[in-house]
Amino acid sequence: MQTPISRTGQLWVLGVTALASFMMALDAMVITTAFATIRADFGSRVETLQWTVNAFNLTFAVLLLTGAALGDRFGRRRMFAAGIALFVVASAACALAGNVQALIAARALQGAGAALVMPLAMAILSGAFGRDERARALGIFSSITGCALIVGPAIGGFITTHLGWRWIFWINLPIGLIVIALVLTRLRESFGPAAPLDITGLSLVDVAALALVWSLLRGNAVGWLSTEVVGTLATGIVFAAGFVLWVLRTATPMLPMRLFASRAFASGMAASVLFYAAMYGVLFLLPQFLQTTLGFDAFSAGLRLLPWTATLFVTAPVAGAVVNRFGERPLVVTGLLMQAIGLGWISEIVSPAVPYSALVAPLVLAGVGVSMAMPAAQNAVLSAVAVTEMGKASAAFNMGRFLGGMFGIAALVAEFSATGAADSAVHFASRFAAAMSLAATLSLAGAAAGLVLPARHRALAAAAPQDA
Repeated sequence: MQTPISRTGQLWVLGVTALASFMMALDAMVITTAFATIRADFGSRVETLQWTVNAFNLTFAVLLLTGAALGDRFGRRRMFAAGIALFVVASAACALAGNVQALIAARALQGAGAALVMPLAMAILSGAFGRDERARALGIFSSITGCALIVGPAIGGFITTHLGWRWIFWINLPIGLIVIALVLTRLRESFGPAAPLDITGLSLVDVAALALVWSLLRGNAVGWLSTEVVGTLATGIVFAAGFVLWVLRTATPMLPMRLFASRAFASGMAASVLFYAAMYGVLFLLPQFLQTTLGFDAFSAGLRLLPWTATLFVTAPVAGAVVNRFGERPLVVTGLLMQAIGLGWISEIVSPAVPYSALVAPLVLAGVGVSMAMPAAQNAVLSAVAVTEMGKASAAFNMGRFLGGMFGIAALVAEFSATGAADSAVHFASRFAAAMSLAATLSLAGAAAGLVLPARHRALAAAAPQDA
């Protein structure tokens, strides 16, 4: 039974978890407009520089379930604070990096810290609110976290232009220290089910995730049919199958397979993987299009992402508030159809001569759409499980989100690079259009997955005994 928490306590939980999540998301966003400067400082190739993003995503995705399991075992508040501390130390290492290899290693360490923070933030938040309030809390949480998506590229461009790219990492230190103090003084400790740590399950899923993610990240560089990619992909599939067999047989699995028997959980996960694939792929390429083809500087490019990203701040809280009235399915399906239309619209109009004003309407349409889908999909996944399993469900959701994001980047870059290097503004725009068309297709697939979500009254009836 969930221990009651006061209204003031709930607000502190919401504020602290959202602030920590904001810091993680901000650090992922601020670097998007600093790539050109970092590349010039270190004299590195674009292929190498991609690993400043990939290293973070790789360790984050691989260690997510481990982070959730450690929180369940040793205390969510304790491990939440430890993750933030690791992230702060890694941020300082990023700022002090003397070469691109050191920066990549420090970014990998940041991902490890984030793998502790993100699933535990959602687990702590979801455990503090009852079912009727959870969707609204997640909507507010998403909007605050989404502020990093809104302001991150612009902040990164501003800091890079006026202070230097290293300061995009230094800003994490004061924020992180404040959050750690708040975690230790304002949050109470909570644990997952009293079960031994599943070392075998952790090892199997970590190797599977590492191999699958590696194959995604290396496909463009060495060829999708290369021995390396095929071998790592096969290794990932074998270890993933081994993980499934293990959790089906063990008495205390780290991720019970029965969760996927729930339509709400399984379809919410599928829709999330697909729409995050589209969103992260677009986020990787769009700033480069604005700078390379349309000629904006880093700060100006970041500002011109606002019609897309700023919709999250307005739409996500509203979607979270109305999901209990309309259900998750209408919001997910309608939102992803809007995103597909917006991205498809962009693919039809982009060219070196397109005025930026022509991109505003489709960016807003896509942004409002995905901002509707985000909190609804999160709520579908987290409301399908008991409170004691929130950490596991949150970790699975976040792993799917980042694996989807990396798949989206890999797929869109593969489509972008299909005909060779984009060595002119015309060629860049043409390949960018093809990538946007693929992102629209991924969004449509997400909408199709959302159609499988159960109707609201059925979802509530099925889930009611879990909060008893």
